[in-house]
Amino acid sequence: MKDMASIVILGVIMGVAARIFMLRNDYRSYPSYPHGYVTHISLGFIAAFLASLAIPALMEKEYTAVTFLVLAAQQFRDIRNMERETLSKLEELSLVPRGLDYIEGIAKVFEARNYLVMLVSLTTTGFAVFFNLQIGAIAGIISIFLTGFLMRGQFVRDIAEVKPGKLHFEKSLLMVDDIVIMNIGSPEAKEKILQDGVGVVIHPKDDNARATLNNLGQRQAILHDVAALVGSKLETGEPDFTPLMRKNVDTGKLALFVVPNEKDIECIIEAIYRTPVLESATQKPLSSDIGRKAAD
Repeated sequence: MKDMASIVILGVIMGVAARIFMLRNDYRSYPSYPHGYVTHISLGFIAAFLASLAIPALMEKEYTAVTFLVLAAQQFRDIRNMERETLSKLEELSLVPRGLDYIEGIAKVFEARNYLVMLVSLTTTGFAVFFNLQIGAIAGIISIFLTGFLMRGQFVRDIAEVKPGKLHFEKSLLMVDDIVIMNIGSPEAKEKILQDGVGVVIHPKDDNARATLNNLGQRQAILHDVAALVGSKLETGEPDFTPLMRKNVDTGKLALFVVPNEKDIECIIEAIYRTPVLESATQKPLSSDIGRKAAD
C-alpha cells in the first residue's frame, strides 16, 4: 500500500508538471494571471489525480474507481464551454476581435491539455507499477516533453509566404499592390494611411493553403494577432484605420492593411508568420483526386 501511495503521488506530480509545462500566457493574455493560472492548474491536478488512481485501482481490483475517468471527461468538456463563453464575452469590447473560429480553437486546446495530463499520469504510474519508481519518473519526464510535440500545430509560415506590398490610392480606392482594400473618402485619412500604414501580401504555397487562407475565421485570426503584437491605431468611430484583408480572386493571394503603432514591416510579417493555422479553417483539397486534377 505504501508503494502504491508513492506511485500515485509520483503520477500526480508528473501530471501537474505537464499542465504547468503546457500553460502559456503570451501576447494573447489568456489565461489571465493569476486567476486563470489557478483555475487551469487546479483542473490539471484533478485530472492527474484521477488518472494516477486508475492503474493502482485496477491492480487492487477496484474496477468501479475507473468510472471516475468517465466523469472527468465530462467535466473537461464543460471546460471547453467555459472557455468559449468567457472569450466570447471578451470579444464584445475588442477593437480587433479574435473571431469565433479562433475562440473555438482555444477552447479545444484547453480541453485537450487536460487529456494530455491524464496521459502523462497514466504513463508514469503504469511504468512505476510494472517496473519501479525511477523508471516511472523517467517515463513521466519523457511523456511531458512529448506533450509539447503533440500540442504543436501549423503556423502561417508553414503554408504561406509573406512579402511587403505597395500601399497606394487609385482615386478613393485604397490598394495593396493590385488588390483593392476599401474606399477612403477623407483626405486627412488618406494622408495618415500613406504616412503610417503598412501593406503586405500573403502568397499561399499550394492549393491547400489557398483554401485554408480563404476561410474568414483564419483571416480574422491573422488580423487579431497582428494587432495584438504590433498594435493598431484603430479607434472607435474611425473605421478608416480598421485592419483589413482582401483576396485576389484569380490568384488567391491576400493583401493585409494595417496602421500599426510602429511602422516596422519585418515585425508585421513575423506576426503573420506566428499566427496558428486554425483546425476549423484547415482545408486539404489536394488530398482528393478531384482537388489534384483541378489544381493541374
